[in-house]
Amino acid sequence: VQLVEYGGGSAQPGGSLRLSCAVSGGSIDGYAIGWFRQAPGKEREGVSSMHIRDGNIYYRQSVQGRFTMSRDSATSTVYLQMNRLKPEDTAVYYCAANRRGYLLQLWQRQAADYWGQGTQVTVSS
Repeated sequence: VQLVEYGGGSAQPGGSLRLSCAVSGGSIDGYAIGWFRQAPGKEREGVSSMHIRDGNIYYRQSVQGRFTMSRDSATSTVYLQMNRLKPEDTAVYYCAANRRGYLLQLWQRQAADYWGQGTQVTVSS
C-alpha cells in the first residue's frame, strides 16, 4: 500500500488549497485515514481523521470550520479542502492510514500502518 499526497503549494492568508491523498495497493474501505502536519521545529500534529466506511471524522479545533475532509472510495482518494488559510497552517502535510480502521488510535496516537511522503503548504503574504 502506498499513499501519495498532491496539491500542496503556496497561498495567501485567506486563500484556499485542496490536498489529495491517493492510496494504491488496495481498497481503502474499512480504513481510517488522517491528515497530519508538521511545522519547522514543532511536533507533528493531527489535522483531521476519518473512518472511510462510516464517515466519522475528527478535526483539530484550530481548523474546525475552515478545513473539510472527504473521500472517494471508488478512486481510493481522500481530500483535505483548506479554506481561509492562515500563516500558522504552514507545514508539511502528510496523509496516513490505519488499515484496521482504528480511527481513535490514529487520531490520538498517530497509530498508522502507512504514511505518505508529505507535501509542503506555505501560507504567506
